[in-house]
Amino acid sequence: MKIDKELTNLKLADLLRAIAASYQIKDPVGNKFKIIAYSRAADAIEHLSSEAKDLYDEGKLNQIPGVGPSIASHLEELFRTGRSKHFEEVMKGIPDAVFKLMELPRVGPKTALKLVKNLNLDLVDDPIAALEKSAEQGRIASIEGFGEESQKDILQAILEFKGKSRRMLLPYAREIADRIIEWLRKEPAVLFVDALGSLRRQVSTIGDIDIAVASKKPLTVINHFVNYPKTVRVIERGEKTASILLPSDIQVDLMVVPPDSYGSLLQHFTGSKHHNIALREFALKKGLSLSEYGIKIKESGKLKKFSSEEKFYQFLGLKWIPPELREDTGEIEAAYNNKLPNLITLDDVKADLQIHSDFDIETSHDLGESSMEDIVRRANELGYEYIAFTEHNPSRSHHNQREILEILKRKKDKVLNLNENLTEIKKEQFNCSDKEAKDMGVKKVFNSLEVDILPNGELAINEQALELLDFALVSVHSSFRQSKEEVTKRLLSALSHPKVKILAHPTARKINEREGVDAEWVKIFEFCVKNNKWIEINADPMRLDLPDFLVKEALSYGVKFTFGTDAHHKDGLYNMRWGVSVARRGWLEKKDIINCLTLEEFESLF
Repeated sequence: MKIDKELTNLKLADLLRAIAASYQIKDPVGNKFKIIAYSRAADAIEHLSSEAKDLYDEGKLNQIPGVGPSIASHLEELFRTGRSKHFEEVMKGIPDAVFKLMELPRVGPKTALKLVKNLNLDLVDDPIAALEKSAEQGRIASIEGFGEESQKDILQAILEFKGKSRRMLLPYAREIADRIIEWLRKEPAVLFVDALGSLRRQVSTIGDIDIAVASKKPLTVINHFVNYPKTVRVIERGEKTASILLPSDIQVDLMVVPPDSYGSLLQHFTGSKHHNIALREFALKKGLSLSEYGIKIKESGKLKKFSSEEKFYQFLGLKWIPPELREDTGEIEAAYNNKLPNLITLDDVKADLQIHSDFDIETSHDLGESSMEDIVRRANELGYEYIAFTEHNPSRSHHNQREILEILKRKKDKVLNLNENLTEIKKEQFNCSDKEAKDMGVKKVFNSLEVDILPNGELAINEQALELLDFALVSVHSSFRQSKEEVTKRLLSALSHPKVKILAHPTARKINEREGVDAEWVKIFEFCVKNNKWIEINADPMRLDLPDFLVKEALSYGVKFTFGTDAHHKDGLYNMRWGVSVARRGWLEKKDIINCLTLEEFESLF
């Protein structure tokens, strides 16, 4: 495999996975721990918020989770000289076509190598196209160890690869899964049903959808599943498993097991891969072997089955680990020592601190679509105690500072008037008395603003305008390609203003569209803790920003967080659940989040 000169995180991750595959081909038993180490390092680098090359320049490669001293030394050589003698030696003798074929679903290193050797795929420019042609000609079936079924599977893998679309946003995948689960529950033979994999762990983007069912009548369940009304094609249908294709080439896989094995299957296929590897290592020290079928006691050879995950983990001497934490970032040790966090829930949230109404502010960005009154009614339904209206600042290109000041004075008056009428809104909405209305729903609306951080770190409105606000959020909406040093300076400058309390959607990423800005996040975290500033977890499904791994890192520095749905319509307030999912993946508890404070506690912070 030729090492690319442009060493981006994605290309480095591909390279490290190629090293892991090479070890697997040459000696999977002897290289077991190297295979695991390189796979983990690849995942860690792929999801870094900073470029690994920048971390190398700063002497911080050893701070990347999952990158040990050995891998770090090889990466240092690569960054320093443009090559790594060790990497070249490990991959020596393995054709580049092998790594290309491994991009196909369910094609591992050894299968790829066998196909390359038998079909001479190392001699062609496009190994996948050549493999497809060989499959169509029936040449794969004649290779020893393959056969007609394997040939059919490879063709299917190529079809999936060619039709592969970008990963789905979490809410979209959840909605599809929920509809299928609702369909499955109509069949009385379905006793329990759950989504699996990254969807159950609430990762921000999802590939295929996997679902588990507990039933004593698997064929009945399979027949019901493949008859799901939106099925475009049945990909596979067996005695215990089935796969269907939905519109937009979305694949849904189903596994059906007896009720007494359901907990084992649920645990195994929820993952993550790294959590399961670490859990297996933990179990081996106890003389136990884990699988989707249960836990085997090695001494006796007896397989113990589990109907629930709680019992599965309990048998290992662990507290049940919430799916969102299963990423091998310390959760097994925490479960063993009874130190798992008491994760935040949606019911803990008492406020939404980023909302955009249709108040005619002539903003620098997009205007909200719902009135303040309608948004208050929706917040009342959600049981919030307080909310903040945080429209974008007025456009600097269309208004001078005097006009901006006049617009913001009108907005302040509007919010004051709204606060005076909150009880009347609730009385009308819930048909209740004055006393009942005062004790329920929104008790105060805060006048805030989402203020642009200009490229030089200055704020888009002046001091007089800022004084009209209860507090301000600040965010980046331009100049995304500044250097890490420039972005860090820019953010710290904006956060330094006394009126600024919240850094909103901190990385400014848009999932599947735009990478986030690169900053020295530790400096940002330390500044926020020292100066009583808060970092937002933006619940908009296209943002989910701050990302979960940075949330966990920020938590270790003592950062406090806020939730904002960034709603531009009253229905957008329902997105709070996705912000909570990020917080849970970041190990946050109720005490870590400002929105969980009562109104009285929140006001005391000012």
